[in-house]
Amino acid sequence: MAVSDQLTKLAARAKEAEDRAAAAQGKARADLERDVENARTSAQEQADKLRATADARKGKLSVWWHDMQRSWQEHIEKIRSDIEERRAEHDADRAQRRAENAEDDAAFAIDFAYAAIEEAEYAALDASLARMEADELAAAPASR
Repeated sequence: MAVSDQLTKLAARAKEAEDRAAAAQGKARADLERDVENARTSAQEQADKLRATADARKGKLSVWWHDMQRSWQEHIEKIRSDIEERRAEHDADRAQRRAENAEDDAAFAIDFAYAAIEEAEYAALDASLARMEADELAAAPASR
């Protein structure tokens, strides 16, 4: 898949996330709980796919991206563990703090994703430039 097609797919997925988050406000608890579980499953599947891709392309990806994927996986595991622990809390004050923390986490995750999109754009444009330079050098007569 071309890099520009991947960015199109990313934009469409971001729009889906936006629509689902907006729709969450009016949902019944059971429906929202089901949506949360579905989102978690989907996110885990994507994380597993990302890890497999990073492992399969280890020699082709820069070390930075491979390390970033591993760090991301560790981060996600920690967040999910913390969420499960906090979910077990039942008193009103703790529930309020949990909700505020969850909102702050969501806002930061969105900021992080935004930065990742910026980085993806840079990487896509840099890849296009690198391909252009390689093609130009391949087409140029060999200097003697």
